[in-house]
Amino acid sequence: MSEDDFDFFKQEMIGVAPISQKAKVTTPISTASPSESQLARRASAEGNDVLNPNVLSTDFVEPVDPLGIICFKRDGVQEGVYRKLRLGKYEIHCVLDLHRKTLKEAHNDVFDFIMEAVEYGLRTVMILHGKGVQSDPPAFLKSHVNKWLPQMDDVLAFHSAQKHQGGVGAVYVLLRKGEQQKLKNKERHEGRR
Repeated sequence: MSEDDFDFFKQEMIGVAPISQKAKVTTPISTASPSESQLARRASAEGNDVLNPNVLSTDFVEPVDPLGIICFKRDGVQEGVYRKLRLGKYEIHCVLDLHRKTLKEAHNDVFDFIMEAVEYGLRTVMILHGKGVQSDPPAFLKSHVNKWLPQMDDVLAFHSAQKHQGGVGAVYVLLRKGEQQKLKNKERHEGRR
């Protein structure tokens, strides 16, 4: 800081009083490293060139049956948790509708939706991809969603929805706990002791 800047700062601070000790607010400092989306937003705000953080592949996709169930479970996810997801027992916190979206729009929307859901601490979300019975090729978006979700580390599991919530045209997605959710759980469990 130059001497002129420091003089200007001192002049602007005339009459400013420090915050009293009672009014101070402290927030816990997170030791977690920032997510890819947070790093991308920071780089964008700072005017740096940003590489697209979207790692979802649009290369060859194994087609799925339009009327078939899609599912995935990462190692470490408890069977009871997966069963509750499969049966639609978890509250759905947010829904993404991909109907009438192009592949490019769906590609971006799925990635952004999952990243924002994790950032906001949402645990269970739903994606409406449609069955794709009439699409050419059949189940076009459904097949892509089935490929994309396992590519995202924050997705712990997914399963086609129950019939009353879209059936094989929708998928429940279980997300990894965000750092704030982990901290809340830790505080809640420590309070029981």
